[in-house]
Amino acid sequence: MRIDLHTHSTVSDGTDGPADLVAVAAAAGLGVVALTDHDTTAGWQSAADALPRGMRLVPGAELSCESDDGRGGRVSVHLLAYLFDPAAPAIVAEQRRLREQRRSRLRTIAGRMAADGLPVDADEILARLGPDAPAGRPHLAQALVRAGLCETVDEAFGSYLAGGRGYSVARRDTPVERAIDMIAEAGGVTVLAHPFAFQRGPTVSAEVIESLARRGLTGVEVDHPNHDGRTRDELRALAKDLGLVRTGSSDYHGTNKSIAIGQEVTAPEEFDALIAQATGTDVVVGGPRRR
Repeated sequence: MRIDLHTHSTVSDGTDGPADLVAVAAAAGLGVVALTDHDTTAGWQSAADALPRGMRLVPGAELSCESDDGRGGRVSVHLLAYLFDPAAPAIVAEQRRLREQRRSRLRTIAGRMAADGLPVDADEILARLGPDAPAGRPHLAQALVRAGLCETVDEAFGSYLAGGRGYSVARRDTPVERAIDMIAEAGGVTVLAHPFAFQRGPTVSAEVIESLARRGLTGVEVDHPNHDGRTRDELRALAKDLGLVRTGSSDYHGTNKSIAIGQEVTAPEEFDALIAQATGTDVVVGGPRRR
């Protein structure tokens, strides 16, 4: 069975709707796919409704967090959360705060870009997303692509959204320790996403991962497109020493990135170990279609 535990739909910053993403996953031969949009669970039902018979959906989210880097600084980290109760009050409140912060941040960045003569309209971007979708820099990058200033989202990031252009706006993400506690209290499990993806920017140290394991972290994402062979070996050994589940995932975003769904996968025994620890909600299994 092929299992991909990290994907994004149009509910956050992917290009496939939740139902379309399920169809893409099925066509790629996946038996299990997790929907992990940024800081939202809004796509869960649409994805579940689209499941073909026998295919399984793991409801999840990728949480925007901050952490001690183990070297005296603070860094941004992403925490994959699975099978938690989406109605837990702490989660509802924090996701609302993050969505509002993201939308405000997008407006500020878009205003700075527009003041420099770039064809970026915050109202148009947010109207495309809908009222509950988390907004972010990828949506600004998509607007630059639509305007013909760049050919790809990656090019837009490199040319306009990277540091040094004066468009950066700080954000206040969830402390990763609080996020782990919050998801555990809601019956879910947590996996640290692409923890050693150095090309994305500063990362946490192995000592921080050890500390998070003591806090209740369930696993680490070992096999990821941004991890080379040496990094995977290091993470695999670290996870074994700490008793953490080892996952593999594509981090699929549709046409926003060149990564194919199912490009990286999780071993079935690791998947079983992950979901065995969750009590917040169930894996959804596709059944016969209602007439």
